[in-house]
Amino acid sequence: MGKEKAGFLTPKAISNRIKAKGLQKLRWYCQMCQKQCRDENGFKCHTMSESHQRQLLLFAESPDKFLDYFSQEFLNGYLELLRRRFGDKRVHCNIVYNEYIQDRDHIHMNSTQWLTLTDYVKWLGREGYCKVDHTEKGWYIQYINRDPETIARQQELEKKKKMDMDDEERQAKYIQEQVQRGMQTGGEQLSHEATELQRESEEEKIVLKMGLSTKKPSTVPAAESKPSSSKVTDNPLQALAAGARKKDVPAVSLKKDGGKKRSALDEIMEEEEKKRAKFTRKDHWLTPGIVVKVITKKLGEKYYKKKAEVLTVKDKYTAVVMLLDSGHKLKVDQTHLETVIPAVGRTVQVVNGAYTGCRAVLEGLDEKNFCVTIRVDSGLSKGRVVEGVKYEDICKMAS
Repeated sequence: MGKEKAGFLTPKAISNRIKAKGLQKLRWYCQMCQKQCRDENGFKCHTMSESHQRQLLLFAESPDKFLDYFSQEFLNGYLELLRRRFGDKRVHCNIVYNEYIQDRDHIHMNSTQWLTLTDYVKWLGREGYCKVDHTEKGWYIQYINRDPETIARQQELEKKKKMDMDDEERQAKYIQEQVQRGMQTGGEQLSHEATELQRESEEEKIVLKMGLSTKKPSTVPAAESKPSSSKVTDNPLQALAAGARKKDVPAVSLKKDGGKKRSALDEIMEEEEKKRAKFTRKDHWLTPGIVVKVITKKLGEKYYKKKAEVLTVKDKYTAVVMLLDSGHKLKVDQTHLETVIPAVGRTVQVVNGAYTGCRAVLEGLDEKNFCVTIRVDSGLSKGRVVEGVKYEDICKMAS
């Protein structure tokens, strides 16, 4: 009788399927043919086959093309696993690689431009794909997420967190200011502390008086400043009137001081204006229709310190200006120009800060602090007087 045909459920068939399903040796894998051999003899037989020879002829025609393709596929698969599985966490490179090769159809490293995993990790660090550091335990990598949507989402989260912190700080500061203002306007509250009874002599009697006495109390300063004979001649009514006048003096002064203090609404508005000016401040200020001064000698001595009108603005930082005296047109960078401050009472243009784009009237100059006082003449804040505006935030308007 002939030998019976091996069945599907025989131990040998099951063993063969298990071996074929699992991962095999990397050195016995042919990337061009995408064939995994079980042992050295099988790999040798495969390399001598006709199909493998045809693939080698294709590879010989354009080796760089195939090498770049396999390298790019390996890079994409490795980074995709690192991004999805570990995110921005710092992880050992071997852990990622072991999970990557679990896929039976993965691109093998022996078909790429990198000979070892260490060379590949160093290349990732040089190219900026990952943050790479070497320790005693080996190479660690951390994925750098450069996705525009992810970056925009992180910026929105940081902005929201900052706004929440600003709201909390503003609320805490407002409450603190209210408490301080209440303590100042509520009057001074004298704190009475309990002390022991002190007598200068044991023969001195303790007297308790209820109600207002019509007699003038004898105090130490009065006894030292006046002779004893003057106590009899003092008028009690005059003494009471003088004491009332003395009590009224500090009250009047407190009212005068309190009248100079700003209200809570004014202080809150001032804080909001400062914050708005901080966020609306830009690094470019050129605006058509303003008068500027040339402050560079690179254009020639004849243009130095000359005033010009801004005609057009290009790329936010470059302007085409026309000299007021000669009419020559120049293309000048913002760094070679400065604003012009007109006389008090003239109209100016706000070119930077919280009121950018508004027209205003120059009310005063503070040459010591290099700032001015303006009255906004357009926009929602029309009529508001703003102090401490820097010279570079306003500019004279062309007539």
